[in-house]
Amino acid sequence: MRSATYDLTISTARADALFASTLQRSDHPSAVEVHRAIAAALASFGIEGCAARVAQAYGEHPETAAPRMRWARATAGRSAVTRQAHLSRAA
Repeated sequence: MRSATYDLTISTARADALFASTLQRSDHPSAVEVHRAIAAALASFGIEGCAARVAQAYGEHPETAAPRMRWARATAGRSAVTRQAHLSRAA
């Protein structure tokens, strides 16, 4: 069983990666598209690079960064749950 701190760190990294990705809320992405966008952002920028892009966005455009992060956190969380359920069924 994983600790709550570990899950929080993974959730934060996934949300930061989705935030840093090119995926947009208006795309109405599927769970697969969200997973791919997160993987691509992490491969391109790394965890720290994604966090730096979040910080930069909050510094330059806080009025758009906050709604994007709310979307990224909710979407990344739903995506992780959907993917976990899919993997559980496949096993």
